[in-house]
Amino acid sequence: MNNQNIEDVEISDQIKTRVVGIDIRIDKTTYALVDIRGEIVAQDHFYTSDYADVNDYIQALAEKIIILVEENGGIENVRSIGVSAPSASSITGCIENAANLPWKGIIPLAAMLRDRVGLAVALANDAHITALGEKTYGSAHGMKDFIVVSISHGGLGSCFFSNGQPHLGFGGFAGELGHTCVEKDGRQCGCGNKGCLETYCSDNGLKMTIEELMAENKKENTILKGLKELTTVSVAKCCEQGDKLAQEAFRRVGTMLGLGLANYASIVNPEAIILTGDILTAGKWLLKPMRQSFDEHVFPNIRTNTRILVSILKEGERDVLGASALAWDAKEYSLFK
Repeated sequence: MNNQNIEDVEISDQIKTRVVGIDIRIDKTTYALVDIRGEIVAQDHFYTSDYADVNDYIQALAEKIIILVEENGGIENVRSIGVSAPSASSITGCIENAANLPWKGIIPLAAMLRDRVGLAVALANDAHITALGEKTYGSAHGMKDFIVVSISHGGLGSCFFSNGQPHLGFGGFAGELGHTCVEKDGRQCGCGNKGCLETYCSDNGLKMTIEELMAENKKENTILKGLKELTTVSVAKCCEQGDKLAQEAFRRVGTMLGLGLANYASIVNPEAIILTGDILTAGKWLLKPMRQSFDEHVFPNIRTNTRILVSILKEGERDVLGASALAWDAKEYSLFK
């Protein structure tokens, strides 16, 4: 075919090569422009907690996205938006009764953001997005049956893939490991129930465990009493200095986590369990008792065939990349064609 013939052929519009990935967390919202190769072109963040009214939040988010996009190639190159949020349903496009976010009730976030930005918006639960990020870019690449568990200050979330597909459940909320009961009449959870796993296995859970240990051992000489702030990092440093109470705190958290993971694995039978989240900076102080508890409680036929891995992706990038992967699956819609 010569050049003249090529010019006479009618061709479709140029393929858009970028999407926006958004990670909504309790403390901050991160948003990034990601290209078709999974490279982050530009990224920024702002504080979620600055917006008590969800309408103000969505307006601010839309404005910040448009500014980032226009400064980096323009809206005409962007195909769609993917959003990760706690208690989100990919089926309804809503955040539904989030226990830890400032906005209560059912929030039709996907529709609200689409109306303001003019692009297709796909929304999914943060645990689903974390798992999608791990499958596309991280430790689960090439796996078909795996569990991803994310443990942070906000709580404990999970998602599992079966035969290469995420199992979302009837309403999109499958995998709520953090809200399985591990202690009858236990600690009060933000979801309204008591004894949920995330009240024991999260940064907040660690703090409550330390408070309980201090109350039980008032005469115990511990470095923890002198800390201005109890964080995973600061408590782990106390462990390294030989503080028995700090070590016991992580032992209790790890033991409870191992029990929860054993129950999960016994039902799902995964190839691997991939752990993510800030609490993993505790290292051996958390992971050793967790593995011991897992081996003690999991179904024996599954024990030796389940790997427990720590994510290789950066905490600040995993979920915006996962959200960008979700965006590519959204049915294309744009006011800017």
